[in-house]
Amino acid sequence: MAGAERLFHCAAWYRIGARGRDQAFRINVDGTRNVLEVMRELGVSKGVYTSTVAVFGDTRGRVVDETHRASGPFASEYDRTKYLAHYEVAEPLMRSGLPLVIVQPGVIYGEGDHSPMRPVLDAYVRRRLPAVPGGSAYCWGYVDDTVDGHVRAMERGRAGESYVIAGPPHTLAEALRIAERVCGIPAPRLAVPPPLLRLAAAVTAVLGQDAESLRVLAGVTYLASSAKAERELGWRARPLADGFARVLPTLLP
Repeated sequence: MAGAERLFHCAAWYRIGARGRDQAFRINVDGTRNVLEVMRELGVSKGVYTSTVAVFGDTRGRVVDETHRASGPFASEYDRTKYLAHYEVAEPLMRSGLPLVIVQPGVIYGEGDHSPMRPVLDAYVRRRLPAVPGGSAYCWGYVDDTVDGHVRAMERGRAGESYVIAGPPHTLAEALRIAERVCGIPAPRLAVPPPLLRLAAAVTAVLGQDAESLRVLAGVTYLASSAKAERELGWRARPLADGFARVLPTLLP
Protein backbone atom coordinates (compact mmCIF):
# COMPACT_ATOMS: atom_id res chain seq x y z
CA MET A 1 0.00 0.00 0.00
CA ALA A 2 3.01 2.27 0.39
CA GLY A 3 2.97 4.99 -2.25
CA ALA A 4 -0.72 4.55 -3.03
CA GLU A 5 -2.85 7.68 -3.23
CA ARG A 6 -6.26 5.96 -3.25
CA LEU A 7 -7.54 2.69 -1.77
CA PHE A 8 -10.46 0.37 -2.53
CA HIS A 9 -11.07 -2.26 0.15
CA CYS A 10 -13.49 -4.72 -1.48
CA ALA A 11 -12.28 -8.04 -0.07
CA ALA A 12 -14.60 -10.00 2.21
CA TRP A 13 -15.60 -13.45 3.42
CA TYR A 14 -18.95 -14.00 1.70
CA ARG A 15 -20.52 -17.41 2.21
CA ILE A 16 -23.92 -18.56 3.37
CA GLY A 17 -24.27 -21.85 5.23
CA ALA A 18 -20.59 -22.67 4.76
CA ARG A 19 -18.17 -24.34 7.11
CA GLY A 20 -15.14 -22.46 8.39
CA ARG A 21 -17.12 -19.46 9.56
CA ASP A 22 -14.45 -18.73 12.15
CA GLN A 23 -12.70 -17.06 9.21
CA ALA A 24 -15.56 -14.58 8.86
CA PHE A 25 -14.54 -12.45 11.83
CA ARG A 26 -10.83 -12.58 11.00
CA ILE A 27 -11.39 -11.49 7.39
CA ASN A 28 -14.41 -9.19 7.58
CA VAL A 29 -13.69 -7.47 10.89
CA ASP A 30 -10.00 -7.84 11.71
CA GLY A 31 -9.01 -7.67 8.05
CA THR A 32 -10.95 -4.45 7.54
CA ARG A 33 -9.40 -2.95 10.67
CA ASN A 34 -5.91 -3.89 9.49
CA VAL A 35 -6.40 -2.38 6.02
CA LEU A 36 -7.94 0.86 7.26
CA GLU A 37 -5.39 1.37 10.03
CA VAL A 38 -2.56 0.94 7.52
CA MET A 39 -4.37 3.40 5.23
CA ARG A 40 -4.30 5.93 8.08
CA GLU A 41 -0.67 5.24 8.98
CA LEU A 42 0.49 5.69 5.38
CA GLY A 43 -1.56 8.83 4.81
CA VAL A 44 -3.57 7.51 1.85
CA SER A 45 -5.60 10.49 0.66
CA LYS A 46 -8.95 8.73 0.15
CA GLY A 47 -10.46 5.27 0.41
CA VAL A 48 -13.65 3.41 -0.45
CA TYR A 49 -14.78 0.51 1.71
CA THR A 50 -17.28 -2.04 0.39
CA SER A 51 -19.92 -2.73 3.02
CA THR A 52 -23.35 -4.18 2.15
CA VAL A 53 -27.06 -3.57 2.67
CA ALA A 54 -26.96 -6.79 4.70
CA VAL A 55 -25.72 -4.71 7.65
CA PHE A 56 -29.33 -3.47 7.89
CA GLY A 57 -30.45 -7.03 8.60
CA ASP A 58 -33.93 -8.17 7.65
CA THR A 59 -35.78 -4.98 6.70
CA ARG A 60 -39.12 -6.84 6.92
CA GLY A 61 -40.37 -5.51 3.61
CA ARG A 62 -39.39 -1.90 4.22
CA VAL A 63 -37.01 -0.01 1.95
CA VAL A 64 -34.55 1.68 4.31
CA ASP A 65 -31.72 4.16 3.77
CA GLU A 66 -28.23 4.83 5.12
CA THR A 67 -29.60 6.13 8.43
CA HIS A 68 -31.18 2.78 9.34
CA ARG A 69 -29.52 0.83 12.13
CA ALA A 70 -30.25 -2.84 12.69
CA SER A 71 -30.52 -4.32 16.15
CA GLY A 72 -30.12 -7.98 15.17
CA PRO A 73 -30.23 -10.90 15.36
CA PHE A 74 -28.75 -11.46 11.93
CA ALA A 75 -29.66 -14.26 9.56
CA SER A 76 -26.07 -15.12 8.69
CA GLU A 77 -22.52 -14.83 9.97
CA TYR A 78 -21.72 -12.75 6.90
CA ASP A 79 -24.39 -10.21 7.87
CA ARG A 80 -23.20 -10.08 11.48
CA THR A 81 -19.50 -9.66 10.74
CA LYS A 82 -20.09 -7.07 8.03
CA TYR A 83 -22.24 -5.16 10.53
CA LEU A 84 -19.34 -5.17 12.99
CA ALA A 85 -16.87 -4.07 10.32
CA HIS A 86 -19.16 -1.23 9.20
CA TYR A 87 -20.26 0.18 12.55
CA GLU A 88 -17.46 -0.79 14.93
CA VAL A 89 -14.45 -0.44 12.62
CA ALA A 90 -15.05 1.77 9.57
CA GLU A 91 -17.40 4.37 11.06
CA PRO A 92 -15.30 5.06 14.19
CA LEU A 93 -12.21 5.51 12.01
CA MET A 94 -14.14 7.91 9.76
CA ARG A 95 -15.23 9.91 12.82
CA SER A 96 -11.59 10.15 13.85
CA GLY A 97 -10.76 11.75 10.50
CA LEU A 98 -9.98 8.86 8.13
CA PRO A 99 -10.88 10.07 4.60
CA LEU A 100 -13.07 7.07 3.84
CA VAL A 101 -16.31 6.59 1.91
CA ILE A 102 -18.52 3.53 2.47
CA VAL A 103 -20.55 1.94 -0.33
CA GLN A 104 -23.31 -0.61 0.28
CA PRO A 105 -24.23 -2.91 -2.62
CA GLY A 106 -27.13 -5.34 -2.54
CA VAL A 107 -27.18 -8.66 -4.38
CA ILE A 108 -24.56 -8.40 -7.12
CA TYR A 109 -25.04 -10.49 -10.24
CA GLY A 110 -23.14 -10.69 -13.50
CA GLU A 111 -20.90 -12.72 -15.74
CA GLY A 112 -18.42 -14.85 -13.79
CA ASP A 113 -20.50 -14.64 -10.61
CA HIS A 114 -19.47 -16.93 -7.74
CA SER A 115 -21.80 -15.51 -5.08
CA PRO A 116 -24.57 -17.51 -3.33
CA MET A 117 -27.02 -16.24 -5.97
CA ARG A 118 -25.19 -18.06 -8.78
CA PRO A 119 -26.48 -21.56 -7.89
CA VAL A 120 -30.04 -20.22 -7.87
CA LEU A 121 -29.70 -18.79 -11.38
CA ASP A 122 -27.88 -21.93 -12.55
CA ALA A 123 -30.71 -24.12 -11.27
CA TYR A 124 -33.27 -21.86 -12.94
CA VAL A 125 -31.70 -21.94 -16.42
CA ARG A 126 -31.33 -25.74 -16.13
CA ARG A 127 -35.01 -26.02 -15.16
CA ARG A 128 -34.08 -27.56 -11.82
CA LEU A 129 -35.69 -24.97 -9.56
CA PRO A 130 -39.19 -26.25 -8.72
CA ALA A 131 -40.00 -23.62 -6.09
CA VAL A 132 -38.82 -20.33 -4.60
CA PRO A 133 -38.93 -19.04 -1.03
CA GLY A 134 -41.98 -16.84 -0.64
CA GLY A 135 -41.37 -13.22 0.32
CA SER A 136 -37.56 -13.19 0.02
CA ALA A 137 -36.55 -9.91 -1.62
CA TYR A 138 -33.32 -8.21 -2.58
CA CYS A 139 -31.94 -5.17 -4.38
CA TRP A 140 -30.36 -6.43 -7.60
CA GLY A 141 -27.19 -4.73 -8.83
CA TYR A 142 -25.53 -5.64 -12.10
CA VAL A 143 -21.78 -5.98 -11.59
CA ASP A 144 -20.81 -3.19 -14.01
CA ASP A 145 -23.17 -0.78 -12.24
CA THR A 146 -21.72 -1.78 -8.88
CA VAL A 147 -18.20 -1.09 -10.13
CA ASP A 148 -19.37 2.27 -11.46
CA GLY A 149 -20.79 3.06 -8.02
CA HIS A 150 -17.41 2.40 -6.43
CA VAL A 151 -15.62 4.65 -8.92
CA ARG A 152 -18.15 7.44 -8.43
CA ALA A 153 -17.82 7.12 -4.67
CA MET A 154 -14.09 7.63 -5.02
CA GLU A 155 -14.45 10.55 -7.40
CA ARG A 156 -17.48 12.31 -5.92
CA GLY A 157 -18.31 10.76 -2.58
CA ARG A 158 -17.94 12.80 0.58
CA ALA A 159 -15.48 11.39 3.10
CA GLY A 160 -17.30 10.20 6.19
CA GLU A 161 -20.46 9.28 4.28
CA SER A 162 -22.13 6.01 3.28
CA TYR A 163 -23.90 5.40 -0.03
CA VAL A 164 -26.26 2.55 -0.86
CA ILE A 165 -25.60 1.37 -4.45
CA ALA A 166 -28.02 -1.51 -4.43
CA GLY A 167 -30.11 -1.60 -7.61
CA PRO A 168 -33.86 -2.11 -8.00
CA PRO A 169 -35.82 -4.14 -5.40
CA HIS A 170 -37.52 -7.38 -6.43
CA THR A 171 -38.63 -10.52 -4.67
CA LEU A 172 -36.87 -13.63 -5.90
CA ALA A 173 -40.14 -14.76 -7.47
CA GLU A 174 -40.48 -11.44 -9.33
CA ALA A 175 -36.87 -11.63 -10.49
CA LEU A 176 -37.38 -15.07 -11.99
CA ARG A 177 -40.55 -13.95 -13.75
CA ILE A 178 -38.45 -11.17 -15.27
CA ALA A 179 -35.91 -13.82 -16.27
CA GLU A 180 -38.71 -15.79 -17.93
CA ARG A 181 -39.62 -12.77 -20.06
CA VAL A 182 -35.97 -12.34 -21.00
CA CYS A 183 -35.03 -15.90 -21.94
CA GLY A 184 -38.30 -17.84 -22.15
CA ILE A 185 -37.50 -20.42 -19.47
CA PRO A 186 -40.55 -20.85 -17.22
CA ALA A 187 -40.13 -19.43 -13.74
CA PRO A 188 -41.15 -21.55 -10.74
CA ARG A 189 -44.78 -21.03 -9.80
CA LEU A 190 -44.58 -22.69 -6.39
CA ALA A 191 -43.61 -20.52 -3.40
CA VAL A 192 -42.55 -22.06 -0.10
CA PRO A 193 -44.16 -20.13 2.80
CA PRO A 194 -41.64 -18.39 5.11
CA PRO A 195 -43.10 -20.00 8.28
CA LEU A 196 -42.37 -23.43 6.83
CA LEU A 197 -38.76 -22.44 6.11
CA ARG A 198 -38.37 -20.99 9.61
CA LEU A 199 -39.70 -24.22 11.09
CA ALA A 200 -37.28 -26.23 8.97
CA ALA A 201 -34.42 -23.98 10.12
CA ALA A 202 -35.37 -24.47 13.77
CA VAL A 203 -35.54 -28.25 13.40
CA THR A 204 -32.24 -28.30 11.54
CA ALA A 205 -30.57 -26.28 14.29
CA VAL A 206 -31.93 -28.60 16.99
CA LEU A 207 -30.44 -31.53 15.10
CA GLY A 208 -27.07 -29.81 15.23
CA GLN A 209 -26.92 -28.99 11.53
CA ASP A 210 -26.20 -25.64 9.89
CA ALA A 211 -29.53 -23.84 9.44
CA GLU A 212 -28.12 -20.59 8.08
CA SER A 213 -29.12 -21.15 4.44
CA LEU A 214 -32.71 -21.84 5.50
CA ARG A 215 -32.84 -18.75 7.74
CA VAL A 216 -31.62 -16.49 4.94
CA LEU A 217 -34.31 -17.84 2.60
CA ALA A 218 -37.18 -17.66 5.11
CA GLY A 219 -38.84 -14.53 3.76
CA VAL A 220 -35.92 -12.27 4.65
CA THR A 221 -35.76 -8.96 2.78
CA TYR A 222 -32.62 -6.90 2.19
CA LEU A 223 -34.10 -3.69 0.78
CA ALA A 224 -32.47 -0.25 0.70
CA SER A 225 -32.85 2.94 -1.32
CA SER A 226 -30.06 4.21 -3.57
CA ALA A 227 -31.56 7.72 -3.71
CA LYS A 228 -28.58 9.31 -1.96
CA ALA A 229 -26.10 7.81 -4.45
CA GLU A 230 -28.33 8.86 -7.33
CA ARG A 231 -28.53 12.39 -5.98
CA GLU A 232 -24.94 12.96 -4.89
CA LEU A 233 -22.94 10.64 -7.15
CA GLY A 234 -25.11 10.68 -10.27
CA TRP A 235 -25.25 6.88 -10.03
CA ARG A 236 -27.91 4.82 -11.78
CA ALA A 237 -28.68 1.10 -11.77
CA ARG A 238 -30.02 -0.56 -14.89
CA PRO A 239 -33.35 -2.44 -14.76
CA LEU A 240 -33.05 -6.10 -13.83
CA ALA A 241 -34.33 -7.16 -17.26
CA ASP A 242 -31.42 -5.37 -18.94
CA GLY A 243 -28.87 -7.05 -16.69
CA PHE A 244 -30.46 -10.47 -17.09
CA ALA A 245 -30.38 -10.04 -20.87
CA ARG A 246 -26.58 -9.96 -20.58
CA VAL A 247 -26.10 -12.58 -17.89
CA LEU A 248 -28.59 -15.38 -18.54
CA PRO A 249 -27.27 -16.33 -22.01
CA THR A 250 -23.86 -16.97 -20.40
CA LEU A 251 -25.43 -19.47 -17.99
CA LEU A 252 -27.36 -21.55 -20.50
CA PRO A 253 -26.12 -25.17 -20.66
